[in-house]
Amino acid sequence: MNDNFIIPLNGLAAGENTFSWHAGKEFFEAFENTEVLDAELDVSVSVEKSGRYVGVDCAVDGYVTVSCDRCLEDLRMPIGTDIMLSVKFGEEESSEDHQEGEREIVFVPEGDAELDLSQVIYDYVCLALPMQRHHNDGECNPEAMRYLSGGEPVQAGEDADNPFAALKEMMKQ
Repeated sequence: MNDNFIIPLNGLAAGENTFSWHAGKEFFEAFENTEVLDAELDVSVSVEKSGRYVGVDCAVDGYVTVSCDRCLEDLRMPIGTDIMLSVKFGEEESSEDHQEGEREIVFVPEGDAELDLSQVIYDYVCLALPMQRHHNDGECNPEAMRYLSGGEPVQAGEDADNPFAALKEMMKQ
C-alpha cells in the first residue's frame, strides 16, 4: 500500500485538519479485489483533534465499474458513503460494543504515530455496493439477454424483426 490514506497522528494540529485523496483501480488491486474493474473515487477526510480525542469523518464519492450480473458487460455504479470514526489509543477492549453513538471505534496501539484508513475505506466502499449488480431494465446487452431468456442468439446480418424469417423456418419443416 502506498502512503495515501494515512493520517499522521503525531504532530497533528489541534482542531480540524482536512485531507483529500483519490482512489482508483490500483487501490482495489492492492487488496486483490477482482470484482472492481475500475474506480474513480474522491475521498475527503476531516480529522478533529482535541487532547486525546480524535474524530475522523470521511466522505467517499465517485464511481466503481463492476461486471453486470446479467449480461457481464461493464457497469458503472455510483458510490456515496460517509464514514464516522472515533480513534481510541491503547489495547482493544473486550467489549462487544465498538460503537460510540453513530461513530465506529478504531483502536490504535499507544505507540503508533499514524492511522491507516485504507482498509476502512475499502470495507465501506465494498459494503456500499449492492448484492445484485445489474443494469436498469432495457440497458443490458440485448444479445446476452436473448440468450438468457431461452431464445436463439441473432446471427450477424440476420434481421430479428423480419416476419418472413419465421415463415422461412416453417417452410423448412
